[in-house]
Amino acid sequence: MTKDIKDLVKGFINGDQEAFAELVRRYKRKVYSLAFRMLGNHADADEVTQETFVRLYEQRENLRTVGYFTGFLLRIATNYTIDLLRKRNRHHLSLDDETEMTLPLQLELSMGAAGPDKEIEDDELGVMIAQAIDRLPPKQRMTLILHDVEGFDKTEVAIAMGCPEATVRSNLHVARAKMRKWLGKKLK
Repeated sequence: MTKDIKDLVKGFINGDQEAFAELVRRYKRKVYSLAFRMLGNHADADEVTQETFVRLYEQRENLRTVGYFTGFLLRIATNYTIDLLRKRNRHHLSLDDETEMTLPLQLELSMGAAGPDKEIEDDELGVMIAQAIDRLPPKQRMTLILHDVEGFDKTEVAIAMGCPEATVRSNLHVARAKMRKWLGKKLK
C-alpha cells in the first residue's frame, strides 16, 4: 500500500528514514528534469538533484507545513540551480542579439508518427525553442520551465521561486512575449 504524500512528509519531518527514501524516489525525477532544462547537461543536473535532497534533509525542521512540500523542495532546487548558473558567469543575451547559444537546452518535443520532413522540421523548431528558452534571464527561464514545461501551477511556482504569484504571472507574461518575439523573427 502506497503512503499518502502527507503521511510521508510527516514521517520525514519526524526522522523516518524510509519516508525520506520514498520522497526521494518520488521526486528525484522532477528535480532532475528541472535542473537539466535549466542547465543543459546531465552532470550539473545530477549535482543539483543530489544537493537538493541533501539540503532538504538538513532543512527538514523548517518544513512544518506539509501542504507546501513540493514548493519547499522546488525552492531548494531552484536556488541551487540559479547558484550554479551564477558560478558559470553566464552572460544574459538580449533577445535582439542574434548570436548562437553555446549550451542550448535539449527540449523533448512529443512528435506523432510523421514523415522524415516533419521530423526534421520538428527537430529544428525544438532547437529554436530551446535556444529561446536558454536566452531568457534565469528567473524568467525558471518560471517558464516550472509552469509551462513541468506543469506546476502558479502557486507552486511562487513557493518554489520565493515570490508572490503576481511576480510569477509577470515573469510568465514577459518570458512568453520575449519567446514570441524571438521565435517570430526566426520563423519568418
